[in-house]
Amino acid sequence: MMESEDTHLIQRAKADDHQAFAELVERHKDRVVNYLTRLTGCRDRAEDIGQETFVRFFQQLRRYRDQGHLVAYLMRIATNLVRSEERRKRRWQVLEPIFNHSETLVSVTASGFQAVPSPQICLLAREEQQQVTEALATLDMRYRAPLVLREIEGLTYDEIATALNTNQGTIKSRLHRGRQLLKEKLAPYWNGGEYA
Repeated sequence: MMESEDTHLIQRAKADDHQAFAELVERHKDRVVNYLTRLTGCRDRAEDIGQETFVRFFQQLRRYRDQGHLVAYLMRIATNLVRSEERRKRRWQVLEPIFNHSETLVSVTASGFQAVPSPQICLLAREEQQQVTEALATLDMRYRAPLVLREIEGLTYDEIATALNTNQGTIKSRLHRGRQLLKEKLAPYWNGGEYA
């Protein structure tokens, strides 16, 4: 049902109906921003990249061929924007010592935490969420993106393959390896040691 409504809105948007495009954004912005928040670990950054995702989609709208995979298409744009940003960040880190630039980026954990009755439980849950977010952020993008899309966003293997422009076998393999890496990174925390 949602896909057919998306198809109708896409057709209207291609005919320069800006209200239809606004409806598409409204329908999918929360899902895209939530995905990006989990991918980047920063809600503000996710909102900025989410906005850029829809700008890119608008720019590519005339070339977009609707096949019922709009969410996967948006996730692909979002993922590629994060990858590009991380490449730029790595390049800057190489140049940073030359310019002696000491500004550091602050990573904020995902927002939207639901309060729980006990302050102790609340504190532990926040700490756990922060540990998972930080561990996830250290994974290479090829493992991080499929994990977030599958485990948090609930996309199917086919949708993830479409979003990341690869085949299902590769996605399954990366999910398996990503889960192993995440488990290894979190093992010291779960076993009572310090997270490395």
